[in-house]
Amino acid sequence: MKNAKSLYHGHRFPAAVISCAVRWYFRFQFSLRDIEELLFERGVIVSYETVRRWCDKFDACFAHRLKAVRRKPVATWHLDEVYL
Repeated sequence: MKNAKSLYHGHRFPAAVISCAVRWYFRFQFSLRDIEELLFERGVIVSYETVRRWCDKFDACFAHRLKAVRRKPVATWHLDEVYL
């Protein structure tokens, strides 16, 4: 049985850097240039254009993983003490 290649195979930067940049972009809605500066502060020199390409490539994968982790809604609601 063949091993499946990593989603990040062939990229210059490690998967942790790429996933962190994409997560920041979608979760906190930073601009691409803000993410470039945040990565630079951590010692990673990358252009905002590269971050944009990562976001375009990996956005569907991240959205799929977030939907899988999200809790399913239930029909039972629990209310604490409520005063009007």
